[in-house]
Amino acid sequence: MSNRTQHTVGIIMNGVTGRMGLNQHLRRSVYAIMQQGGVILSDGETIMPRPLLVGRNPAKLEAISAECGGMPWSTNLDTALADPAYSIYFDAQTTGRRASAVRQAIAAGKHVYCEKPVAESLDAALDLYRLAERAQIKHGVVQDKLWLPGLLKLENLRQQGFFGRILSVRGEFGYWVFEGDHVPAQRPSWNYRKEEGGGIIMDMLCHWRYVLDNLFGRVEAVSCLGATHIPRRWNEAGHPYAATADDAAYATFELAGGIVAHFNSSWCVRVRRDDLLTLQVDGTLASAVAGLRHCWIQPYGATPRPVWDPDIESPLDFFEGWQRVPDQDTFDNAFKRQWELFLRHVVKDEPFRWGLLEGAKGVQLAELGLESSRKRAWVKVPELAG
Repeated sequence: MSNRTQHTVGIIMNGVTGRMGLNQHLRRSVYAIMQQGGVILSDGETIMPRPLLVGRNPAKLEAISAECGGMPWSTNLDTALADPAYSIYFDAQTTGRRASAVRQAIAAGKHVYCEKPVAESLDAALDLYRLAERAQIKHGVVQDKLWLPGLLKLENLRQQGFFGRILSVRGEFGYWVFEGDHVPAQRPSWNYRKEEGGGIIMDMLCHWRYVLDNLFGRVEAVSCLGATHIPRRWNEAGHPYAATADDAAYATFELAGGIVAHFNSSWCVRVRRDDLLTLQVDGTLASAVAGLRHCWIQPYGATPRPVWDPDIESPLDFFEGWQRVPDQDTFDNAFKRQWELFLRHVVKDEPFRWGLLEGAKGVQLAELGLESSRKRAWVKVPELAG
């Protein structure tokens, strides 16, 4: 007879018919956790998620259910929230639908875990946080890039004091998203319509907020310029539409401790760098460049001494002298790792600091980035309290 204790946790997963909800949160996270036998707490204790798939398209839900072993599904969110067998509500819908559904889930007494941006405005995001705190439910916001192997290696270097005093951080993110006329677009068309919650400033500054706050220092001010470089795109049905949202953002941040960070985010850039996302950190003692999975380092003693002379071919190969950080750990999917932490938080009350207030900080920075772009001016980032 087995003495193993299994905690079964029902999860309402709303928005799994979308790209992110299906690929990262269902297939590579929750379903992957189920296939590995649950979240292993000890030799005799596990957490097993039990999803209920929710969405608006019954045909898609039925197909996803069949792919994942016959998971239950529903198009009725109210009925799902009324079922006591499901204690967690997860939301990966488009941004415009998120806040109202999360508000419903909190009112139903569900723990809440959701994608970002958590809401379309800071006021709405803070309202969700306060509602969740008053309801005494557990809440979390997806901050997946903190668990990327490349950024974990970067954080490990920082904790070791490898950089000395950090001077600056430079991020390059993005790739060419095809317009959709001759080559199919790789992202949904709503991303490029401001009226439907699209825009790279709102999308990516939410990410850069938690990356900067957690790895380097609190964001204290922002200067951001947004642009709509491609004004006409084609939707999923092959029809042209006006792209009303910003598709590129060029932002500079002042961080606590005097660190300067700059991030270029663009859906209109062709990649000639190590990865789709790279972060270069320069310090007094060393530098590092991190991609999604790998990290390269150059300490002070191995730093070349270039001399400016545009009239001759450079004698230096600037890619030499960088050493790749070895894999000293096993790295799982970043979304899955945070899912496991949230499930442990719900079942075992283990600490989890990436809640709705952290999500509100991302919305705050995105709003201030939009304000900065409109005003063509630096904007201070006030401390955000619940």
